[in-house]
Amino acid sequence: MKTFLAGGALVAVMLAIANPSAARLRAPARLHVAPRALNDVIKQYCQDCHNEDVRSGNLSLMQFDATNAPRNGDVAEKMIAKLQAGMMPPPGKPRPAGDTLRALIQTLETQLDASAAAKPNPGGRSFQRLNRAEYTAAIRDLLSLDVDAGVYLPPDTKSENFDNIADVQTLSPTLLDAYLRAASEISWLAVGNPKATASSATYNVPRTASQTEHVEGAPFGTRGGTSVVHIFPADGQYLFKVLFYHETTGAFAGGNARGEHIEISVDGERAAVLDVDRFMTASDPNGVSMATEPIRVRAGPHRISAAFIPPSYQRVSQDLITPLKWSLNSTSIATAYGFSLLPHLRDLVITGPFKPTGVSDWPERRALLRCAGSSPMGRGCAQTTISHLATQAFRRPLTGGDMKALMAFYDSGASAAPRGASAAARHESGVRNALEAILASPDFVFRFERAPAAAVDTYRVSDIDLASRLSFFIWSAPPDHELLSLAAQGKLADEAVLGREVRRMMLDPRASTLATRFAAQWLRLSDLDKVQPDVRQYPNFDEQLRAAMRRETELLFENLVREDRSVLELFTADYTFVNERLAAHYEIPNVAGPEFRRVPRTDEQRRGLLGHSSVLMLTSHATRTSPVERGKWVMEVLLNQPPPPPPPGVPDFGATRDAKEGRLLTVRERMEEHRSNPTCNSCHKLMDPIGLALEHFDVTGNWRVRDNGAPIDSRADLWDGTKIETPADLRTALLGRQETLLRTFTRNLFAYGLGRRVEYYDMPTIRAIVRGAAANDNRISSYIVGVVNSPAFRTQKVQVTTESKQ
Repeated sequence: MKTFLAGGALVAVMLAIANPSAARLRAPARLHVAPRALNDVIKQYCQDCHNEDVRSGNLSLMQFDATNAPRNGDVAEKMIAKLQAGMMPPPGKPRPAGDTLRALIQTLETQLDASAAAKPNPGGRSFQRLNRAEYTAAIRDLLSLDVDAGVYLPPDTKSENFDNIADVQTLSPTLLDAYLRAASEISWLAVGNPKATASSATYNVPRTASQTEHVEGAPFGTRGGTSVVHIFPADGQYLFKVLFYHETTGAFAGGNARGEHIEISVDGERAAVLDVDRFMTASDPNGVSMATEPIRVRAGPHRISAAFIPPSYQRVSQDLITPLKWSLNSTSIATAYGFSLLPHLRDLVITGPFKPTGVSDWPERRALLRCAGSSPMGRGCAQTTISHLATQAFRRPLTGGDMKALMAFYDSGASAAPRGASAAARHESGVRNALEAILASPDFVFRFERAPAAAVDTYRVSDIDLASRLSFFIWSAPPDHELLSLAAQGKLADEAVLGREVRRMMLDPRASTLATRFAAQWLRLSDLDKVQPDVRQYPNFDEQLRAAMRRETELLFENLVREDRSVLELFTADYTFVNERLAAHYEIPNVAGPEFRRVPRTDEQRRGLLGHSSVLMLTSHATRTSPVERGKWVMEVLLNQPPPPPPPGVPDFGATRDAKEGRLLTVRERMEEHRSNPTCNSCHKLMDPIGLALEHFDVTGNWRVRDNGAPIDSRADLWDGTKIETPADLRTALLGRQETLLRTFTRNLFAYGLGRRVEYYDMPTIRAIVRGAAANDNRISSYIVGVVNSPAFRTQKVQVTTESKQ
């Protein structure tokens, strides 16, 4: 096959050598090839597998015409993705010479981008509802209450990796009941309930929680236990009960401890001290437990801590305790697996109120029930309060109908107050009733975007709706006053104003959700919880290390946002973030304490995500590494090239023999035996080389040189023939396909920001965002602004319903 190389390509290469920054800004040289000639390329190199009979990947190219790519835009975009990643033609198949494939990519993209520019398709989505994280943030913003939405709402369904995708946010009677129950209970928590009856709330402490480290929020000098913010519904007496873990032998965890005490504190002040009796037994069907005498607590949110006071003998003989550090699930704390010398708190149970005496004021309640200045409580005061609450809750200006309906709820609540109640009590009852109506309203729970009456095909999203899109994208929370004020003035239609707001919001602490929600879901950090390294092989692993692993990766992304750095630093960062526990794991000296701090990375093999223990562990199994899982993660998460599911009847990797000739096989040897099956080999030859390059990292991400006693052989050939052997080689090879990495990042950011799946017609927009960001050194703000300024973010396709068709 003839090599198609335009003369400009040589000039571009020379410029890149002479001036790398200029090369970064210049688009690749245009390769001028007739589309009809490319049809011959497709016929010769693609249709052998992608025809009506074979349909590899469920795709036939028999009818595809490179001269009219937009006619089959979905097929063209699939071709571009595979060609851009270098995965087609597949390994072992002949490839056209020179720049032919790049010319094919450029030709298809040029046609698709031009078609999209001539007739944009912003796509559309149905309404969205507040998921758990967004609901929690909305209540915090509105009422300054920290509630756990998981207590009220069922788990969120994920699509495209994310929990905010509209098409899976289905409604059900159960879900609607959950929102209504939450509205009722939270409205009572906000104002208090003088007639509250006794009930119990249980706060669980995982088996894996440290019992020697200081718990955040607990008084200094204590260790272990738990510290929570509990909202007390009324002034009254409350019981605090603590339960401990106990083992099947009948002894509770810490049964051999001497002189142990657990302190119950309210807002940092000691309320009770309980002596831990080491002769307690597990005869109590509820577990080993102790309870305080009734303690009087005022209504409102209070920080409650139940933590251990180190016994006096520790001051004399620290070595009795300090080597036995972590948790019940770690052999490092035990004389035998699962037995701790330290008592381990299991539950803190708060029960009450008993003998309620009313509801005392606290700042948030006072702000909710009092009007500014000296305005007396009453209907006029209520109108001011309810108008402010509803405007913030509904994320838009109120209509006359809104206020009329909400004041009717206020009047109903005020009338329901007991006969003879004071004006203040009637006002409080009315405000609580109106607040419950606000929290139960569809305008709070759902994010509706109403199309103008005259809209036919597409329409511009209103500034008010745009403000919500923006805030839930960057903050996972409702818009603040400044953003809503600009929206009410119609200023968000100005791209410059919108860009300034994006940068302001990125500097706000709430933007950390881009790390804890977007990046964590994109990188699948929740899968860390699915891997429990085998205690015999990894005896020093503990939950504190797992939490630190996750936080390291979140902080890397958070730093990119806060300092507006290049997205490519996800792969190249020569720094990371560690606390004492993670630093010890990485053997980084001179790091003390639980706080994370930035440290340099001098080891080439450790730079970027591929050196993070979080990624390395979530792609492993309990007893061994998994080159397949690691390769699959890179293909799916970083390259957007998910391999097909294994065909039926193929034996699992675990079914391969693990020993041969009297010795254990290495992971590589077992993997090669597994993929000797021709059915498996076609996919494994794409995934396995990626994972092999990371094989020097063990299950927990520590560096090793041997596997089952044999030297590790990490040599491999990638799908495009690139030879690699180390994580640094793999990183270099991936950065050689920088465009694919950046497009994959952008499409994930795009899906998360819009709350809908990415469709083939979105790809021209994604390519435009990547090109624009390249001109600004790939700074993350360019990608966020690019998503916000895109037609898909600022406009919407009219949703056609059955009624509108008739």
